[in-house]
Amino acid sequence: MTDIKAQIKEFRIGEKIRHQRQQRRLTLQELSELTGLSKPLLSQIENEQVIPPLATLLKIGRGLKVDIHFFFEDEGNRQRLVVTHGDQLRPDLQRQAVNAEHRPYTYHSLAPGMRHKHMEPFLVEVEDSHWDDKLFLRHEGEEEFLYVLEGEIELHYDSDIYRITSGDSVYYDSGQPHGLVSVGNQKARIVAVLYSK
Repeated sequence: MTDIKAQIKEFRIGEKIRHQRQQRRLTLQELSELTGLSKPLLSQIENEQVIPPLATLLKIGRGLKVDIHFFFEDEGNRQRLVVTHGDQLRPDLQRQAVNAEHRPYTYHSLAPGMRHKHMEPFLVEVEDSHWDDKLFLRHEGEEEFLYVLEGEIELHYDSDIYRITSGDSVYYDSGQPHGLVSVGNQKARIVAVLYSK
């Protein structure tokens, strides 16, 4: 876990958020009002005391008027084409349930370096986990596509539950409450593509 945290810190997410907020002349309170996130949480994220889950980054990105990829790229990188080799994948972010120690998802960006894109593709590793309503999240103005490479997941979408196995896919509006866990005997690996409308 320490190595993953160190790798995530290499992105300097908190520093990027603070810099962007200051460039837009926003106070923490104003960003809190724009995102619906608490001022203390935003301060902890900026000071890199908390690693924000993906849904939180989406809210911050919307408040700062930047796309989600902004948090995962190098400042000077303005590529028009990105090839990501499997041995170059590094964990970008882990999704943590509210008030929980367990982090069931690890995200690996599949297009780091591309700027101003509407889609954000990830390879997601989903740990075996038991469902808890704390895993529900939603992000307005986004759609998601999931394709299961290995294993089996259980997608909780609003009040419905779907079992999705290797070779299956699902596309949904992520403005509705949703979340997933791995089921079966192995960790699930999926390709997830987030699309900003």
